[in-house]
Amino acid sequence: MVRCYKALSTPPPSCYNLRKVKIHVRRLRSGNGGSSSCAGDQHPQLESPGPAGSAGDTPNRRSRFRLQFPQLALRRRLGQLSCMSRPALKLRSWPLTILYYLLPFGALKPLTRVGWRPMSRVALYKSVPTRLLSRAWGRLNQVELPTWLRKPVYSLYIWTFGVNMKEAAVEDLHHYRNLSEFFRRKLKPQARPVCCLHSVISPSDGKILNFGQVKNCEVEQVKGVTYSLESFLGPRISTEELRFSQAPPGNSFQQQLVTKEGNELYHCVIYLAPGDYHCFHSPTDWRVSHRRHFPGSLMSVNPGVARWIKELFCHNERVVLTGNWKHGFFSLTAVGATNVGSIRIYFDQDLHTNSPSYSKGSYNDFSFISNNNKKGIPMRKGEHLGEFNLGSTIVLIFEAPKDFKFHLKAGQKIRFGEALGSL
Repeated sequence: MVRCYKALSTPPPSCYNLRKVKIHVRRLRSGNGGSSSCAGDQHPQLESPGPAGSAGDTPNRRSRFRLQFPQLALRRRLGQLSCMSRPALKLRSWPLTILYYLLPFGALKPLTRVGWRPMSRVALYKSVPTRLLSRAWGRLNQVELPTWLRKPVYSLYIWTFGVNMKEAAVEDLHHYRNLSEFFRRKLKPQARPVCCLHSVISPSDGKILNFGQVKNCEVEQVKGVTYSLESFLGPRISTEELRFSQAPPGNSFQQQLVTKEGNELYHCVIYLAPGDYHCFHSPTDWRVSHRRHFPGSLMSVNPGVARWIKELFCHNERVVLTGNWKHGFFSLTAVGATNVGSIRIYFDQDLHTNSPSYSKGSYNDFSFISNNNKKGIPMRKGEHLGEFNLGSTIVLIFEAPKDFKFHLKAGQKIRFGEALGSL
C-alpha cells in the first residue's frame, strides 16, 4: 500500500516497469555492506530505482521496520482467526478473554493495540455451558449425604441464605437425605394462609421485580430493561384452545391476546431466591388448556444479571402455561435459571426439562384439551402447581378490566398466598 503525505508536483507515470523494480530489489539483497543494510527499507512500493536515501535516516527506518514486523505478523494471524468459523474463533478467543478480565494491571492490553478485541462480558457469560453445569449440579444434589454430614451442610445453607426452618413441615435436618429434598421442602399448612379477599394472589415466595400494564407489546423484566411479549410467549395458539378473540390479522400480538373489549393486559415478575420456598401454586381460579416448553439457556435470573442482559427471560429455558380465567386470557410462566434446569409441573408427566440435546429457538407444544376433556385442567386458587430446584422466576401475564389494581411495591418481599391485586 502506498501512502502519500503530500501532493505530487508532477503526475505519476501511466505505467510502471515492474521488472526494473524486481531487479533493483534483488541487487540490494545480493549486495554487501551498506547495500544489504538498505534491503530492509525496500517495501513493495511502486517507485523507480534510484538512491535509497541518505545514510543518516537508514538506521531509523530499519529499526522502525523491525519494531513493526511482529505487529504485522500478529495482525495477519488475527486476520486468519477472524476468517475462521464462529465456533473455532470462540475456542481460540475464550481463554484469552477470561485472562483479559482476570489479570491485573491490563496485562493483555498490548494485544488490543494490534487488532485483537476481547469478547464482551455478556458474550463471554453466554458462552459458559450453563446447561451442562446445571445437570452436573442436579446429579450432585441427588447424592445421599451421610447422616452425620447432613446437619453441618444444611446449617451452612440456612445461615447463608436466611432460611426459616420453623415454617418447614419437617424441621429435623437429618430427615432430608440430599440437597434436592431440602430445596423442595414442604411448609406447614398454617404457614401460608391464602387470601380470599383478592382475586389474584402470589403463586410463590419471592421478590417483586416488576409489575404493571403491558404497553407496546413489551414487558419489563427489571426497571428500564424490556423484552418482547411475542418472543417470550411464542406464536399465537389456536382459537379453539384459548378462545382468543377473532381479532383482525393486522392487530398487534398484545391486542390478539385480549378477549374482551375494554380489558387490558397486565404482568407481574416474581424472583425466587435460593433461600425461598421453591414450590409454586395457582395464583387464581383458572383452567390450563395449553403448555409450551422452550428449551434454552440457563443463565442466572438474579436482578443484577437481569439488568445486564437484555431479553434474558426469552433466552432461558421456560415452561409457559396458558388458559383462561373469569376475565379472559391468563398465563403463568416458570423460567429456569442456572442450577434450576429441573422445572416440574405436577399434572404434566410428559414434561422433561434441561435435556442434553435441543434445538435453539425451538419449542414443544402440548394441549390439555381432548375429546374426553374439553375444558382443560381446572386449578383452584392456592392449589399446588409445580416446583423448582433451587430458585428461579415466575412471570404472570393476564387479562383484566381497566380498574384492576396491584397492591405491590417494586422490590418488596412477598410470600405465597399474599395478595397481588384485585378489582
